[in-house]
Amino acid sequence: MELEDIIGYHFKNRELLTTALTHSSYANERKSQHIQYNERLEFLGDAVLSIVVSDYIFKHMPELPEGELTKLRASLVCEKSLYVFAGQIDLGKYLLLSKGERHNGGADRPSILSDAFEALIAAIYLDGGLEPAAKHILNFVIPAIKSSKKKQVKDYKTTLQEIIQKNPGERLEYVLVSESGPDHNKHFVFEVHLNSNVIGRGGGKSKKEAEQQAAREALELMGY
Repeated sequence: MELEDIIGYHFKNRELLTTALTHSSYANERKSQHIQYNERLEFLGDAVLSIVVSDYIFKHMPELPEGELTKLRASLVCEKSLYVFAGQIDLGKYLLLSKGERHNGGADRPSILSDAFEALIAAIYLDGGLEPAAKHILNFVIPAIKSSKKKQVKDYKTTLQEIIQKNPGERLEYVLVSESGPDHNKHFVFEVHLNSNVIGRGGGKSKKEAEQQAAREALELMGY
């Protein structure tokens, strides 16, 4: 199937894939055939998605506190993000929907596509285990995190600089406080100073990241 080529996973049990792509409207339209649809798979896929995303961000973002990890995970597993992920593989094209549902735009409805994306995760998990399911999920999640990081990098320091510039004479400076760890796993801590007063402190795997976290803390303390 074309979708298998797109996602880079080929099913041993093709029935799992078919079920993942079957919406309840399609099954209801063919009640006499007792067709399986994807709601139970969606339930399982939601759990697999959550554990894979949690594991990844926990291991790869040691600088984030629990509250920030929770926020990031929520942004990655929400309907809006899953709808975007589904769009990247044109998932709506492969869904089995009733004639009425397809006619009414069901193939592009966020709730239907996000549910089908979770069902597809579960189908891969049941067919091949956690490793291929995690690989599939991270194909979408890692680029989304990188894109989000780029936006944040632009935001925190730029935003802080713009605020400070409104007051002529104020001087902003980033100061390296500590540097630790081996070359392949460095950890930097920076303070951001306003006229020699510390207004924020942050850590990260790179100097840029640590400066961003310091700027973020400063913005939070300033009420932004």
